[in-house]
Amino acid sequence: MWHNILNAQNRWITGVSVFLMLVANGSFASQLLLAYPLSDGNLLFVSSVLLLFTLATTFMLLWLCHGRAARWVLAFYLLASSMAAYFMSAYGTVIDQTMLENTLQTNASEAGDLFSTSMLLYLLGLGVLPAWYVLRRMPKTAGFVTELRAKTLFSLCLLVGMVLLIVPFTSQYASFFREHKSLRFYANPTYFTYSAIRLASSKIKGSAGPVVVQAVAPDAALNDEPPQHPKELIVLVVGETARADRFALNGYTKPTNPALGKEDVVSLSNVNSCGTSTAVSVPCMFSLAGREGFDGETVHEFENVLDVLKRQGVEILWRDNNSDSKGVAVRLPYENFRDPAINPVCDSECRDTGMLVGLEEHIRKHPGKDLLIVLHQMGNHGPAYYKRYPPEFERFTPVCKTNELSKCTDEEINNAYDNAILYTDYFLAQTIALLKKFDASHETAMLYVSDHGESLGEKGMYLHGAPYVFSPKEQTHVASLLWFGKNFDYRTEDLRLVKDYPFTHDDLFCSLMLTFEVESGVCAQRTDALKAYFERQRRAS
Repeated sequence: MWHNILNAQNRWITGVSVFLMLVANGSFASQLLLAYPLSDGNLLFVSSVLLLFTLATTFMLLWLCHGRAARWVLAFYLLASSMAAYFMSAYGTVIDQTMLENTLQTNASEAGDLFSTSMLLYLLGLGVLPAWYVLRRMPKTAGFVTELRAKTLFSLCLLVGMVLLIVPFTSQYASFFREHKSLRFYANPTYFTYSAIRLASSKIKGSAGPVVVQAVAPDAALNDEPPQHPKELIVLVVGETARADRFALNGYTKPTNPALGKEDVVSLSNVNSCGTSTAVSVPCMFSLAGREGFDGETVHEFENVLDVLKRQGVEILWRDNNSDSKGVAVRLPYENFRDPAINPVCDSECRDTGMLVGLEEHIRKHPGKDLLIVLHQMGNHGPAYYKRYPPEFERFTPVCKTNELSKCTDEEINNAYDNAILYTDYFLAQTIALLKKFDASHETAMLYVSDHGESLGEKGMYLHGAPYVFSPKEQTHVASLLWFGKNFDYRTEDLRLVKDYPFTHDDLFCSLMLTFEVESGVCAQRTDALKAYFERQRRAS
């Protein structure tokens, strides 16, 4: 009987599952031991959890592997799991739906920044060679009926085994499933499989048919202004991977803001992001839904704030030196400054300052119009921070000059990251200099806000993209600042009273509406709360 249940295919599936638990789940085991230290008498429970997830992986692969395709399914999982193991080990990331979405949206240049010798060794040792062995040696199946009978009986055995592993530790498992949900994010390959299914489901739903974009803020109306009133000229800079605590304007000890320090800017010190990745944060910050209501599957079915402003006659231009606008600018003029044929400031890569070239001409071509220009930076995109700035901005040394952050010291990683912040400081100061040329004819202002932050080794985590439920503040506390020209409706002195207000990306929608003097009932509650805070601060000062 056991020979029939544990037939050749089932033995190979079990063997691959055991192999994956032993060599591709180091991060899962490490996180498990942090939550349940062996010193507290948790040896049996930890062993039970590892065996439970091995059986769960076996159960999953058992029903994914059928007939002649079984060897190819196992080979794929060996390759995919080796990559997941590398990124979880090297950067402390988890492979969830957002991370898979980021992977799909990664361009060739960004992918090149992630390639390393260590990644190749992981892929070769844990993926390619085992996959080759499976493809060469796994025997043929015994036939559909025989295979199905064996699968069914073996599945029952696995389910019984899982129950027997849980029963002696019911109280610990109650804690595990209720209080340590994030541990499951590190289980390889079960969690990335679950995430891939969710992502595929969302893509299928999104491709069901043509999307009819629904209007938001239908009551939006532009305040009447006298003809001689200056028109708005606003530049919104969407930063990339910039932490608030790395701006000298916020008290960082390194001089990362020498240029902005000379300008009359207000750094908003308490801004939190909508997500921990560009794919989430960028569409979310322009959406009315806010972080709690944001749904990546449906966000593009509704107008964003740029659409609302366009309806009010605002002339909008989106220039992008990042991957793309993540669907925000699909109905707007869009220019790709990753292309050297468009961006005139390119060396080893195209620089953010290239997005400023030609803007004077663009502004002069639209006299008598309110203008909004969105500049989407490459900023501090990691892990190759040393590539994000020209050589003359390498002022903090020594520098990590590899994308394998594990090979660098904390000092080298931080110096490379801070040099990229220094270049953003220069870029923003140049943007302000451009706006000053139109100070007499327009109401000028610049708003800068980063899409998310970055982990630089704190708690063993690197990069970004952690699930928001347990994301560290380094990935969500983002840099943001404002500069107002002399004709702008609000005074810089007044703005300083709210510099510590707990802003979030949710505030961008109504902030842009307020900037262009567009009123709507959807913003009443948010603006009332800000006004009340402002009044309290004004009285206190």
